[in-house]
This record gives sequence, C-alpha cells and structure tokens, in this order.
Amino acid sequence: MSKLPKRFPDRTEIAAVRPQAELLDAGGEGGQEQRIAGRVLARRAHGKLTFLDIVDRSGRMQLLCSASRCGPVDIDLGDVVGAVGFPARTRRGEPSLAVEQLVLLAKIDQPLPDTFHGLTDVETRYRKRYLDLAMNEQTRADFIIRSRMVSAIRSWLDERGFIEVETPVLQPRYGGAFAQPFVTCHNELEADFYLRIATELYLKRLIVGGLEKVYEIGKDFRNEGVSYKHQPEFTMLEWYEAYADYRDTMDRIEQLGEHVATAVLGTTEVKFRGQVVDLKAPWRRLRLPDALAAQGLWIHDPQELRARLDERGVAAPHDYTWPQLVDHALSAFIEPELTQPTILYDYPVELSPFARRTDDDPRLVERFEYFVAGLELGNAFTEINTAAEQAERFAMQQAEREAGHALAEEGDPDYVEALSYGMAPTGGIGLGIDRLAMLLTGRETIRDVVLFPALRQSPGV
Repeated sequence: MSKLPKRFPDRTEIAAVRPQAELLDAGGEGGQEQRIAGRVLARRAHGKLTFLDIVDRSGRMQLLCSASRCGPVDIDLGDVVGAVGFPARTRRGEPSLAVEQLVLLAKIDQPLPDTFHGLTDVETRYRKRYLDLAMNEQTRADFIIRSRMVSAIRSWLDERGFIEVETPVLQPRYGGAFAQPFVTCHNELEADFYLRIATELYLKRLIVGGLEKVYEIGKDFRNEGVSYKHQPEFTMLEWYEAYADYRDTMDRIEQLGEHVATAVLGTTEVKFRGQVVDLKAPWRRLRLPDALAAQGLWIHDPQELRARLDERGVAAPHDYTWPQLVDHALSAFIEPELTQPTILYDYPVELSPFARRTDDDPRLVERFEYFVAGLELGNAFTEINTAAEQAERFAMQQAEREAGHALAEEGDPDYVEALSYGMAPTGGIGLGIDRLAMLLTGRETIRDVVLFPALRQSPGV
C-alpha cells in the first residue's frame, strides 16, 4: 500500500469556498483554484461523473469528479480526501467544486453509520463522540457555539480589567460548596487530597493578596448523582471583584448574559424547553423571602414547614434540617416558575456559609442565584471579609453537619487566617458553563454540551 500524504497545505474551509460557487450561473465554472478537504459522506455516480459530498467543520460541499479530469475515483464513504479545483455550479444549481486533483488523505476501515440520517442512537452518540461529530452537523454546530461562548466570556472579563488565573485542582482541604468530593492519595506526600468542588476559597485568597479582579474557567468535581443538569466533572466560571457587592455583581451578570448571547447568536432571544426567553438586561429581581411567603412557605419552624410541604404533596425527609427544607421548598415551588431570567436574592444565613449578612435583617445574607427557564445558572455573594465572622459561619456549618446535613461546609482554618490579614469588600459569582451552553444551544440535557460525558461502563468494558 502506498503511503498517504502527511499533510494537505493551503486548505481553505468549505464555508469560504461555497459562496464563490453560489455566485455562478447554473452550469458555470470559474474563479481562482481552491483547495478544500473533509470527510466523504455521500457518493453518487452519473455516467462518467462521480459526485462526492465532503464535510469539514464549517460546512458541506459537493465535488464534481470527472475521470477525464481527475482520474478514477477510488473513494469510499467515510474516507478523508483533499480536493483541488475550481468553484462551479451544476445545471441544477448545486454549488460545487470541479475537481482537478483528488487526494486520499485517510482511509476508513469500518463502515460509518447511516450517512443519510446521521448518527441517531443516543447512547452511541455519547460513547463515541467522534462519530457523532463526524456524522451530525448539529452536534458540530453546538460545540462551536460552546467554544465561542467561552471566548466571549473571556474577552468580556478581560476588557473590564479581570485577570485570568489558575488555582489547584488537587487540594488538601475541599470547600466552597455543599458537595461530596472525590478523594485520592498523594503517594509521595502520604496524604489524602481532594479534587476541588469549587475554586472559591483559593480565588478569594488572591483578593487578599491584592489582585482585586480575578477569574478562573475550569473543571470542578463533585462525587454525586448524574442528571439532565449534573455531571461529576463540570466546567465553572468564578470571578471575584474587590470593592463591589452583590448588587454590583447582579448588574455584571445581566450585562455578561446579554453580551454573550448577542456575540454568539446575534440575538438575546433563545428558545429553551419550548419557551422563548430574552437575556437582554435588566433581568427580573425577586427576594427569596417574598417568593416563599407568596406560597405560604416562609416559615421558620422546621416542623411546621415540613408539615406544610407534606400537605402540598412534597415529601420532606424527617432528618432534613430547616435550611434543607427551605432549599426543598425552593426547588419544588419557586425555581420551576422562573421562566424569564430572574435573580432570586437574600437567602437565609444557614444556606450561605460565605455570604455577608444584610444590613436590615441578620437572618438573611447578601446572596443571589439566577435562573432561566427554571434552570439555575449560578450563585453569587457579597463575600464575608472578616476572619471572626467567617470562623463563626464555619462553626454554624459544623453544627449543621452534626444535625445531619452531611454536605455542610467543613471549614478551612488557613482561609480564616488569610482573612485575618484583611480582604477588601468583595463581590463574587459562579456561572455554570455547561448549563449556559445548554441554554444557548437549546439542548435539554447537559450530556449534549459536554464532549465526553460521564457514563456507566458498557457491558464487557
């Protein structure tokens, strides 16, 4: 077997060549010589002509292959080819490339799935994402949207003076969220380490150090269930801004949401779960106590709240603490109704170990979560910036653990020490990158916007 070429230089994407062919009259050919390449996903013969459809990440284009012009066409479906030729348009008006030279670049050894309907089996799409991408134009488009979304976020933050940083993924102590960690062992140090559940506590150490505006886009890991909106490995944006509070952060997230949608989609209106939602700022703002009170559920006695939930058909485990019951009520009665972008703010202190108390009610903290079509996209605070208050809040969380809330924050003495050196007033936020990608692509499961989602092992693996 002859060796295949190791490169195909000076290639132009199909999306740039196809418009040149579209400008020609039916049956016409002309313009400059072009070089395109991609995978063959259709083949048709008509007399001495062979028609091939090739696909690259930018689009699809037909090749007109005449034996008298480019030689015999010994190509199978799924092969990767390079084509040199001139823009053309068939008599039926199909934009094409009239091929002068056809080069086999990679030979397929296994047959592709149905090249007409694409890869439709959901399980195979997730387990063999390479086939999903090769066969399905919509899948390629979705992941290009995700990539452009992340680029738009980075540029927006950079333009506003934020500095992108990296914090440890392996941590000697986990914190920053209510979550179960993955545990691993460092052989050399003879100690357990944890895959981070959040970047929060390290990023705020940088605020103490004077970097003032920092952000990180990275992987977090939580050893918990898998659902349409949860994966054990997921991507988060967190940013922290000195000299700002949660209302400043509300303004910023509204502006970022509008900017990203416009930059990626050209509009602030997106269709998600059969509803059209508009990300244009400003967004609706709703106090959490007011939302629960309207449902008759802003009740501070845990037994009474549990009874009220039971009356309304929402089972509440008897070992749930009051903050867990509040969170249960929010999930059942409030969040599903938040269709248009909504900021839900002023949370109970027991649910928020890092948020500063409000000025007018010490039972509440300056925290918000934000939702679109019932989907929570993220969480934000005015941060606690005194060591004494943070130590007190960690002690409160420890009491929650002892009362049965296994995921309550364990505490971090080194972080408390960092605060003892003084941290400027700070606003901080987390944004779920995967969930935002779901929203912008209209996908209803997180597995559709994660290239390689976590799955149960298939039999025999």
